[in-house]
Amino acid sequence: MSRDIVDTSQGVPTVDMARFLVTAIEVEKRSVRAVAREHGVSKSWLYELLARHRQEGDGGLVERSRRPLHTPTKLALATEDEIVALRKELAEGGFDAGPETIRVHLVRRHGDQVPSYSTIWRVLKARGFVTAQPHKRPKSSYVRFVATLPNERWQFDVTHVRLASGQEVEILNGIDDHSRLCVASRARAVFTATAVVDTFQSAAATWGYPQTVLSDNGAVFTAHYRGGVGAFEAALLGLGIAFRHSRPYHPQTCGKVERFHQTLKKYLEHQDPPVTLRQLQRQLDTFVAYYNEVRPHRAIGRRTPVEAFGARVKATPSLPPIDVENHRVRQDVVDSGGTVTLRYLGQLRHLGIGRAHKGTRGVLLFVAGADVRVVTLDGELLRTITIDPTKDYQGQ
Repeated sequence: MSRDIVDTSQGVPTVDMARFLVTAIEVEKRSVRAVAREHGVSKSWLYELLARHRQEGDGGLVERSRRPLHTPTKLALATEDEIVALRKELAEGGFDAGPETIRVHLVRRHGDQVPSYSTIWRVLKARGFVTAQPHKRPKSSYVRFVATLPNERWQFDVTHVRLASGQEVEILNGIDDHSRLCVASRARAVFTATAVVDTFQSAAATWGYPQTVLSDNGAVFTAHYRGGVGAFEAALLGLGIAFRHSRPYHPQTCGKVERFHQTLKKYLEHQDPPVTLRQLQRQLDTFVAYYNEVRPHRAIGRRTPVEAFGARVKATPSLPPIDVENHRVRQDVVDSGGTVTLRYLGQLRHLGIGRAHKGTRGVLLFVAGADVRVVTLDGELLRTITIDPTKDYQGQ
């Protein structure tokens, strides 16, 4: 029961109603219990109202604020101001400025005795910096793949930005799937397959070779849809690195590097538009250093990517290297009988791969004389065969 007297016709407490109740008790000498029961109010509130009236007269009948006189848990104004200042500083720099990131920066300054994430959020909400978004899909509904070890998988993708002149240029970004470490972020007018290989080799010289690489089906990454092997694919095969592709029109497969594109572009929007590629590259280098070594990352427990990358042993290439330059390359589909075909010494040979692989599209055959390696587009070695020239069918 509310402690206020409510006028049922208006829905708000009134001084007239309070005066009426006090008159009924003090002048008409009716009992507090009876008045409380008839008007639907609590006896304790009536006794409090009577006491205030005796001490203050009619002024005691005015509704009192329910706000406590003292709030021990209320943040100091200086702390609130520091939260707001951090929010502005990070946002104006184009960096993540959410409550969790702000708290990590506060911990770095003051240790563990800092406000919680929810308290920081309430401060930002009260100051008008954030708006609740209850319509957003809950994070618990997403199913994500995360590599177990650093260098277990790198994701590569190309995005586009504009220089101050309006010229559109390309940025190749590479992300370590486990630690979210940015292993590469290079700008060029247009990326070729050879430039992708050069960028990859430069990244590997710093961070080590990955076990697998994931990209979309862009022509700079794969020549699969042209029936061949591209420069990037050839380089990976020669290193024993598995190469995987996302499904066409399904960017979610490369979601981590796609998300990095957004984070990077948000930062670039807060910088002066670069006039040249060299200026753009300097901005990329500045951001990558901050992203890898300073920015706490939500997906890895608010550690920095460098911390997460250095915390575990690194994965390494695990496939047998294939010297593509000294092999004839053929692309085929495993038929319903589990075989692929290859012409050798003028005769069509059938190579048994296994019915478990029937229907597998785009397998690659690397031929060096009579020796053949059958590899999936993902880099999985299906079979090594030395062709017997006396047989048409090369069984398993």
